[in-house]
Amino acid sequence: MTLVFIAPDKLSVSRTNMRYGRKAPDVSDILPTVRKRGVIQTLLVRPTPVPSGVDGSKEGHFEIIAGARRFHAALIVAQETGEAEPLPCRILSETDDAAAIEASMIENLARLDADEVTQWATFTRLVKEGRTVDDIAATFGLPDLTIARVLALGNLLPRIRAAYAAEKIDRTTVRHLTLASKSQQRSWLALFDDPDSYVPTGHQLKAWLFGGQSIPSRFALFDLDTYKGATIADLFGDDRYFADADAFWTAQNAAIEARRTAYLEEGWSDVVIVPPSDPFHSWEYEKAAKRKGGRVYTDVRATGEVSFHEGYLTRKEVQRVARGEGSQPASIARPEITSTMQTYIDLHRHAAVRAALLGHPGVALRLMVAHAIGGSHLWRVSPEPQSSRNDGVRESLETCRAETVFDERRRAILDMLGVSPEEPTIVGSHVSSSNGGDGDAAQGTHDSRQGVAGIFDRLIELPDAVVMEIITIVMGETMASGSAAVAAAGTHIGIDMADWWEADAVFFELVRDRQVLSRIVAEVAGETVASANAGEKAKVLKSIVADHLAGANGRAKVERWVPRWMAFPASAYTTRGGVGTVAAQAKAEVARSVEPQTDSQDEPFEQAA
Repeated sequence: MTLVFIAPDKLSVSRTNMRYGRKAPDVSDILPTVRKRGVIQTLLVRPTPVPSGVDGSKEGHFEIIAGARRFHAALIVAQETGEAEPLPCRILSETDDAAAIEASMIENLARLDADEVTQWATFTRLVKEGRTVDDIAATFGLPDLTIARVLALGNLLPRIRAAYAAEKIDRTTVRHLTLASKSQQRSWLALFDDPDSYVPTGHQLKAWLFGGQSIPSRFALFDLDTYKGATIADLFGDDRYFADADAFWTAQNAAIEARRTAYLEEGWSDVVIVPPSDPFHSWEYEKAAKRKGGRVYTDVRATGEVSFHEGYLTRKEVQRVARGEGSQPASIARPEITSTMQTYIDLHRHAAVRAALLGHPGVALRLMVAHAIGGSHLWRVSPEPQSSRNDGVRESLETCRAETVFDERRRAILDMLGVSPEEPTIVGSHVSSSNGGDGDAAQGTHDSRQGVAGIFDRLIELPDAVVMEIITIVMGETMASGSAAVAAAGTHIGIDMADWWEADAVFFELVRDRQVLSRIVAEVAGETVASANAGEKAKVLKSIVADHLAGANGRAKVERWVPRWMAFPASAYTTRGGVGTVAAQAKAEVARSVEPQTDSQDEPFEQAA
């Protein structure tokens, strides 16, 4: 590179500069130095390209690849002093855009951290210039995963990217939003814009994206007139929803298979089914015509939405062919077997396996756990979202002892299964097979069953006791809050809530009924104190209870107190009728009264199986 001094009027910010097109950057941190000593650090420039047929008015001009902030600071000083000093520049000898973009990114990342949205715009331009994810990672010394996560921002609607750049959305929320379809993103934005709505964020967003089964009829690929299942209209009648998700998926999967067969008969080389756990990222692929071996990628979402992306090959395949390292993917005229034959084979294999499972309950148990974790079109198990619009309730739950104990064990199990402990749940997490899964996986075929197979391969290696421990985590994650199942299990186990809970500020804030508060005072302080304070306000009654529980202000300390609603079995303080927890307990008691009772306790798996 050559060092020269160039007048500011001969310089302009290059389009390849990562700060091109943005408002003038903030230079307040470097402006005092530039005022006192001028621009000391050189700018990286290259000659401004002059298109053929254009006059030479741009000859002798240079565009700034890196150093836009120093350039803008120098312009401010020139306006203040009336003198424009030449700026020290290094002229870049290489002229291709990709190298210029990389130079801008490297210098700017080293000096002033660019937000991820700006990085996405720049990395995307590098990809368009032919740089691979590996190339970008090597250039900037960043992990491949970091580059991929930044590029995944391309899946987001512009408004979401803008909100993230403005720090109105946190990183965890954006990471999960990159998995959402465009319609899901628009639905989320509607909640985001409504001050009265609960907006799922962070880990709750993942449950919102993958746990919901409100499938609109507009997502159906099949004829609704011939559909035998029921649909339900919303309150405004603008759309209809499928009442039975399983019936919908049976019809939807048949329609997907029919569309796949039609594509193959049209001459497409392959039709790849992309399951909800592996969203289709367009930046990982390049367009390829049917005659050049292009595939059709079928993007299936948990919401029921299906998108068909025609004519794509992976970017790596295209690059290998361009380098002469591989042959052009050949177009397949027709598959080796017909779809009807494939159905025949699948059904007979299925019949044989389920008959054989009768003699292998241990294998069946592991398959059941694998399906509960990984899911399939027939298994739709969702983790309890543990959501509340009240910030205090959410914080109280997150910091309680029970959640701490459960989370520690959940993380250990995730690590045992080969999954990041940072995953919010075991159910729905991605567990890869240690042996690469089924044979189709080697060919790049996406299938929702691959996740289940990978989990099963891992579970089959584990002893029965460990599998049973995994089941306790899976069951804990998928047990509905406030249900009769919680009441029945807690009563059967004999849970003493004093071991797991103690009254906190949120509890006292939520207790507002004076009659109930009077009964609580009687429990912790005695009937005499309760009668003496019968006319006091709720605030006074709460302070009496709090003082007794803490042993403060001269009151006798009461240990291990639990309100009746929270105990197992639960009961009410008044005769006004039980709702919520008390109603769930009543349902559990009814169920226990009609079921035959046995003397058997929790048996080891070896005996039960």
